[in-house]
Amino acid sequence: MSSAQFVRPARATDVDTVVDVQVASWRAVYGALLPDAVVAEIGGADARRQFHEQWTAALESPPTSRHRLVVATDEVGGVRTVTGFAAFGPAGDPDLWPATDAEVFALHVDPERAREGHGSRLVNACVDHLVDDGFGTVHVWVPEAGNALRAFFEASGWRADGARREIDLGSPLPMVRLHAAISA
Repeated sequence: MSSAQFVRPARATDVDTVVDVQVASWRAVYGALLPDAVVAEIGGADARRQFHEQWTAALESPPTSRHRLVVATDEVGGVRTVTGFAAFGPAGDPDLWPATDAEVFALHVDPERAREGHGSRLVNACVDHLVDDGFGTVHVWVPEAGNALRAFFEASGWRADGARREIDLGSPLPMVRLHAAISA
């Protein structure tokens, strides 16, 4: 890992790049699991505007002080760029306890920068913040079908906890919830 790579709190000037990373990552992770028309919509103007509003709101008025948005950065050719991001905070699922259960709501790395350590640095930063905030377990929802995001979390020791749901991204997408203990 380069000393030029680090994770920091997201800034308002990062939002456009966060949206670009989200669109590229969603296409890479969900592309084979959804109809082509839905994949095309993910990068459309309406979706981009919605993502931009979502991340701007996350920065300007997070639901709690324990909700955070961080970005992974790297210096390439003397230019610092955002290579990925993560959003995390108290878990929102009704079967979890928000005082001790946390959730990674989003973790995305630019697919062109995958396998360079950015995802691992983001997960480590999430866990560091969550432990500091007193959480004992962290959860994440991932597609049930084999995909890079699920494989990444499982390779890091996260395991399915039995919870399942379907999200509608134009067609049903089965999801499973993974979890990891983050404090003794």
